[in-house]
Amino acid sequence: MKVFAMPLIADLPNLAGVGYKPQHLADILADPGAVKWLEIHAENYMSAGGPPLAQLKRLAETFPISCHGVGLSIGGEQPLDKAHLARLKHLIGWLKPAAFSEHLAWSTHEGGFLNDLLPLPYNMDSVKRVSAHIDQVQSTLDVKMLLENPSVYVAFASSTMDEITFINEVVSRTGCGLLLDVNNIFVSATNQGYSPEDYIDNFPVKHIGELHLGGHLADSDEHGNPLLIDSHNNKVVDPVWALLGRVLKRTGPKPILIEWDNDIPDWPVLEAEAARATRALETAR
Repeated sequence: MKVFAMPLIADLPNLAGVGYKPQHLADILADPGAVKWLEIHAENYMSAGGPPLAQLKRLAETFPISCHGVGLSIGGEQPLDKAHLARLKHLIGWLKPAAFSEHLAWSTHEGGFLNDLLPLPYNMDSVKRVSAHIDQVQSTLDVKMLLENPSVYVAFASSTMDEITFINEVVSRTGCGLLLDVNNIFVSATNQGYSPEDYIDNFPVKHIGELHLGGHLADSDEHGNPLLIDSHNNKVVDPVWALLGRVLKRTGPKPILIEWDNDIPDWPVLEAEAARATRALETAR
């Protein structure tokens, strides 16, 4: 096992960023406002050329870039896709992002790819599998990756530990960093019936390299209980902002990303969310 002490180039700045969407290119170049860094989904930039890569190269001249993977299936039972990993290595090689992250989830089964990030049971078999996959990713890319906590909708009878114990075990085995998605905490805690405050108070914050915020949809299950869906299609709700403040009291300022991947708003709406994150950071300072 190779333990990675630093990301590939440098840490992200402890400022606000947003997920990049091509329709915002002109606005970002004209006046980014509170937005000081950008995140891209790696799988959107694995082609050999074209306008997306040209836009990304232009943005990377001005902004630190966080590269967020959504397709490695870190938690999957199958071996990692070596061709996918090779394309990712090529992207990381020329982009030289300030951070690379992936999800504690799986999305592959029997050779097929599922367009979702699915949870996994928290037990020692999963620890060993996830740790082996992270070791493979970090050794191939020669970069310390950040592992993101998932949104959880179901619990597994085969789980023998809670999520934080699982994450701690993976970090101790791999030396990876962590991406703490605060909205995911709120979603999972609501769906599973535990305290999001207790989760934050017990999370290993010293390993956090990035924070995420996003919107969600409120629904109910067949029994009428609250069910939240991590949809990334609206503003961050006040309870999630309050949880962010609780995180920042433990960590001090950290890079904060606003995720908005569906029903994309006009730039001023997204920039205003980044400005609110900036105010939270100023309070933390």
